[in-house]
Amino acid sequence: MCKIPVSLHSSRPHDNHIHGGTRMTGTLFGYRKARVNLAIQENSKCLPILVLELAITTGKLLQEMGVGLVRIALECEKKPGEKIKIQDEPIWTLFCNGKKSGYGVKREPTDEDLMVMQTLHPVSMGAGVIPAEATENPDGELAYMRAHFERVVNSRDSETYYMMNPDGNSGPELSIFFVRVG
Repeated sequence: MCKIPVSLHSSRPHDNHIHGGTRMTGTLFGYRKARVNLAIQENSKCLPILVLELAITTGKLLQEMGVGLVRIALECEKKPGEKIKIQDEPIWTLFCNGKKSGYGVKREPTDEDLMVMQTLHPVSMGAGVIPAEATENPDGELAYMRAHFERVVNSRDSETYYMMNPDGNSGPELSIFFVRVG
């Protein structure tokens, strides 16, 4: 879980919870023409507890987010008798705003993922780009969006991550649903 020392004096840890869930840090990142990655952490100073590579390009996701509300649904098949945590499922069917968009694949964090998390560790929420020279990648700038998410466990076959807006006025602009069906 958390491998980097964390301050015990966090301010207002339970503010803005809309569904009584656990506050997590979520980061969407990737090169504009490459697939987007999703990293979930207990907080911005911890190693990721989940990394998914999504079959939607970063540029396409940014375009969808520019229009407004984005809902990502990740669906997998329920296997009878198997007792695996939903976060440990290896492959997902990906839907973005109701359109089938390929797959999401769980993977271990790469050295580059960890470098991105280390670069962004002081960022609690925000969006931007990491210049190409910082990532040492010829694909150009790496775009990212980081926010607090509220993790709500609906059942052992369903979890939702709701992006929490810092102003607390409007509802979530991004929701990520994990569901096992079958």
